Amino acid sequence: MSASTTDQLPVVVIGAGPTGLAAAAHLIARGIEPLVLEAGPSAGTAVRDWAHMRLFSPWIEVTDPAAEKLLAPTGWTRPDGTTYPTGGDWAEKYLQPLADVLGDKVRYGVTVTGVARAGRDRIVDSGRDEQPFTAHVQLTDGGEERITARAVIDASGTWSTPSPVGANGLPALAEKSAADRLSYRVPNLNDPAVRARYAGKRTAVVGSGASAFTALAYLADLAKEEDGTHAVWILRRGIGANTYGGGEADQLPARGALGLRAKAAVENGYASAVTGFRTEAVERDDDGRLVLVAEDGRRLDPVDEVVVLTGFRPDLSFLSEIRLGLDERLQAPTVLAPLIDPNVHSCGTVHPHGVKELSHPEQGIYLVGMKSYGRAPTFLAMTGYEQVRSITAAIAGDQEAAERVELTLPETGVCGGAGLFDEPENAEQSGGGCCAAPTTLQIGIGAPVSSGGC
Repeated sequence: MSASTTDQLPVVVIGAGPTGLAAAAHLIARGIEPLVLEAGPSAGTAVRDWAHMRLFSPWIEVTDPAAEKLLAPTGWTRPDGTTYPTGGDWAEKYLQPLADVLGDKVRYGVTVTGVARAGRDRIVDSGRDEQPFTAHVQLTDGGEERITARAVIDASGTWSTPSPVGANGLPALAEKSAADRLSYRVPNLNDPAVRARYAGKRTAVVGSGASAFTALAYLADLAKEEDGTHAVWILRRGIGANTYGGGEADQLPARGALGLRAKAAVENGYASAVTGFRTEAVERDDDGRLVLVAEDGRRLDPVDEVVVLTGFRPDLSFLSEIRLGLDERLQAPTVLAPLIDPNVHSCGTVHPHGVKELSHPEQGIYLVGMKSYGRAPTFLAMTGYEQVRSITAAIAGDQEAAERVELTLPETGVCGGAGLFDEPENAEQSGGGCCAAPTTLQIGIGAPVSSGGC
């Protein structure tokens, strides 16, 4: 197939979430036909799974400029930019209207099962770069299709592949058989059925990030109303000055406040912390309750439920015939990985990145949004919007625009990552660090504007 013929094909976008829909809007602005393939029944299917949770970023930071231009002729207006939407708000008031404007450029109930070069497996070099991509998809009725594309933007996220409770990255012994009492999502305690599952119960919360903070805060509120409700917070590290995030120094105030709520849950006795605990096995006692066993042999008192919030990881299975360049630790693009590696960047600073950092040995395939970060945490919607602005410019042949990265992001306020602070003795070090006073990184300039921090 000639280059001119290939250019007439659509760009397949996998996932109708915030970044995928923004990619479609940017493609349209460039005069390129997008085709968004969404496995779920509606836009923002993953976002709707946490509809009860509030975003850390206000409305002004979670809508994409190209998408807003696409929505404007419909009479759509962005909600008050200073307010914080819930996941449900985001889906209903922005993502679904955007998908509706895109019309038949978005297909629902379509699961991508494989991506390859047409007629070439990953071994074959001959004529490879001249071939278009082919996306193999499965429909909800069991049917299958092959869709030909000039490029593929994978914005499928990581929501479908949560990390296990096992400290070595693999499921703990008997974790799968205890699935009836394990959850890998922050519980929606506004749902009566879910509330009944945790009310008056003893729940282990495993994890040290914002999701764990949220679960602790929710369970503390439930404990104030329902006697016998208690959370056991399980940490692989110790408790130090930065355990609860950036607090008042976090330039995402909503996230800083959430960390302080988790701290209050512990200090007020609604939650108890177990530190330096790396889960190896999940056992059941005679009453059917769960007992978590650590690698060092420690056994926790029985709990009724376990909420596992140990992060997410990308599903790369359907990209097995594509030549990706991924970091061996983070499973993020190799050029991007050093910029976001929590083993190195103790404050989670987001560095400038666009098409250059997101490219792979296989030209024309891009992992964007949360999936581009692999196993690294702390992804912001604005980052995804900038990624797809740069990538779509490159697809359109506007290299100057592709390389001109334009974005200002807040310092994340996250001090410590899984690798750097797993050891309890490291976590006990007193604080400050670069999060003691925040900075704002001017993306595109590459130097932080100091506000008294590092």
